Amino acid sequence: MAHSSRLFDGPGHLKQVVRFTYRRDESLEAALQELNLTALGKFEYDGLPLGKLITPSLQWILRRYHLIEDETTLFLCREYILSANNVAREFTSLLERVDPQAVVVFNGILFPEATARFVAQARGYRVITHEVGLGEYTAFFTDGEATAYPIGIPEEFQLTPEQDARLDAYLEKRFQGKFSMAGIRFWPEMRGLDEGFLQKARRFKQIVPVFTNVVFDTSQVHAGVVFPHMFAWLDVVLEIIRTHPETLFVIRAHPDEMRLNKESRQSVRDWVLSNGGMNLDNVIFIDSQEYLSSYALIQQSKFVLVYNSSIGLEAALMGAAVLCGGKARYTQYPIVFFPQTSQDFRQQAEAFLAVDRIEVPPEFQRNARRFLYYQLFRTSLPFKDYLEEHTRPGFVRLRSFPWQKLTPDQSPTMRVIMDGVLHETPFLLKD
Repeated sequence: MAHSSRLFDGPGHLKQVVRFTYRRDESLEAALQELNLTALGKFEYDGLPLGKLITPSLQWILRRYHLIEDETTLFLCREYILSANNVAREFTSLLERVDPQAVVVFNGILFPEATARFVAQARGYRVITHEVGLGEYTAFFTDGEATAYPIGIPEEFQLTPEQDARLDAYLEKRFQGKFSMAGIRFWPEMRGLDEGFLQKARRFKQIVPVFTNVVFDTSQVHAGVVFPHMFAWLDVVLEIIRTHPETLFVIRAHPDEMRLNKESRQSVRDWVLSNGGMNLDNVIFIDSQEYLSSYALIQQSKFVLVYNSSIGLEAALMGAAVLCGGKARYTQYPIVFFPQTSQDFRQQAEAFLAVDRIEVPPEFQRNARRFLYYQLFRTSLPFKDYLEEHTRPGFVRLRSFPWQKLTPDQSPTMRVIMDGVLHETPFLLKD
């Protein structure tokens, strides 16, 4: 609230700012008191699926997928439900007074935005969501769910030699770890496979890396279409590992899993330890703060197992066979092998382990290049004219710039956003 006040209140600031007043609904509060965590997660009130709306926020703030039924979690859950209900009431009143042409919210996943989106859509309003883009200092806008990254690539779109060169220049930096996203540089350094690793690998027939994700990431609300969550996928992967001692499996924790001040409280590291993964001779575990090059690992691998991390797309770009366990932004196109049931996933993994050579359809790599180019240079709207890296890791701040740079006449980004919001044109940059 203090941050919002500094941004929006006072002389010279935006005039049309509406403050929501928090009023506790005593009847709702009483109805929540005796409910357990499961019941709270399914709770509905006045036609609002409040439990469903607030669950991703709980998982995010508590840094875990499986919530523990303790007093802290129950308290947060009840308070989030009360707050979401208040947002719904206040936002409904605002819609009735303003009757907007469209509603624009950040990502639509965390409960204030999720509630506003639900209320607006229930009343027939167009809702636009936005999320951090893949490129540095970029954002992605869509009429769909921003965290799912729905990207409509025309069938006739193929990369020109100039576009190929532009993508290759980006990938050259990416494969060296020289990139950031949402103000985070995941790779302060990147090292290759050392002699100790290679010496152990020589004892095995083949190498298969297993790339995981962070369980509180907003992409996880879309990922569970084959497995209910990442740890269910990992349980099946572990069964496969135990039955294939001839194969070296390298389980890689996501580099964001132990980020300072954002550490996962339900981590892949803990899963590996609790399931005896460290005791298996055919397992190497790479922790989140070990800066071994994933790309060097992919080059040595027979195929790649991923849940829904971006590394699956990058491995496909390298020509690798990728077997995906969760819905990812890139699974909307033929880019990776993505079985639609857990049984089919296991059968496909067994088949890959058994054959001498895996045939990857040539269109996978071509589609991967088309998809990444479109995501980077068409759908990711650049804000580098306005933002710069903050001294605090994970944050950005406003640059000093003349206000005229915010006008559609001087900013392609602002032109795209204005036309998209007011005229419903695609949120795409001209190439």
